[in-house]
Amino acid sequence: MNREKESSEIPQNGIIGSIDLKSDESIVDLTDKIHQLPCCIKYNGPCSVSHYFKPKQTGVDVEGLSVEEACFRGRKLQGTKITLPQGYSGFVLGKKKIAGKRKSEGVSEENSNHWEMRASFQSIDYWNHDDVPSQSDAFYRCLHWLPAANALHKPVSASDLTHASTLFGVKID
Repeated sequence: MNREKESSEIPQNGIIGSIDLKSDESIVDLTDKIHQLPCCIKYNGPCSVSHYFKPKQTGVDVEGLSVEEACFRGRKLQGTKITLPQGYSGFVLGKKKIAGKRKSEGVSEENSNHWEMRASFQSIDYWNHDDVPSQSDAFYRCLHWLPAANALHKPVSASDLTHASTLFGVKID
């Protein structure tokens, strides 16, 4: 019986986790404050970023993208702001605090796969080393998937099927 309990809670072929996206008034809006840098920063803690990282507009437009310039640790960065498409939001997640039963079972916060929303954003600045941002950048192109995903997952009505069948000469009874 004890074995049944264990197998129902912990999958044998994977890891169970959860993401809590419940919104409340304490969620911070980080729109215009999110940056994707082309480097790895091995630090996790408070820092006065705005004191050191000061992007400036260059007045240059490339492929319809307004180019910004900044320096990070002496390296020139060039980037642009991307606004997320209508109906989409970005989220900053943090490990969910463990309470009650889970804590008594010996599951630490570090080993927990339960996450919660700490902040949200509607735009992101992405940066390149020395290269001018363009619409052919991989980061920019990844957003092209969103309209395709919407089209693939959009519910199809009977009239849509009838219309499509007439386009291809197929008769649906």
